[in-house]
Amino acid sequence: MSTTGINGSSTLSTSGTTLTPSTENSSDSTSSLGENDFLQLMMDQLQNQDPLSPDDPTQYLSELAQFSSLETETNIASNTSTANSQGEGATALALLGHTVNYTDSNGQPASGTVSGVNLSQTGSPTLTIGSATGIALSSVTEAS
Repeated sequence: MSTTGINGSSTLSTSGTTLTPSTENSSDSTSSLGENDFLQLMMDQLQNQDPLSPDDPTQYLSELAQFSSLETETNIASNTSTANSQGEGATALALLGHTVNYTDSNGQPASGTVSGVNLSQTGSPTLTIGSATGIALSSVTEAS
């Protein structure tokens, strides 16, 4: 059974033994449990179980498989996000020198030639169209 303490820390209680995850082995400083924390909790649970009433070992394998699946899904989501960002950058660079129609910051249609691209590390690329800077790629409605 898993519970959350008053300070927000997670604990695992099995057969009268309460386990609290260590943040020393965690790869990030957030309150989520990492792979090492999960394995440490599983080992502590195995070491402290009642020998007269052992837990079902298939439960541990099931939990490990679920954790592995979650880690794989997280990696896929991260890789997809990276690929999407790279695709947006390539699209923005391909517009250099082209005339585009776009919606300006006032919601009005405008057009001009893309003269610059700003590929920031933290967000989507922005375009310089004529004298207007910081135009989001999503604002472009047509390119020729």
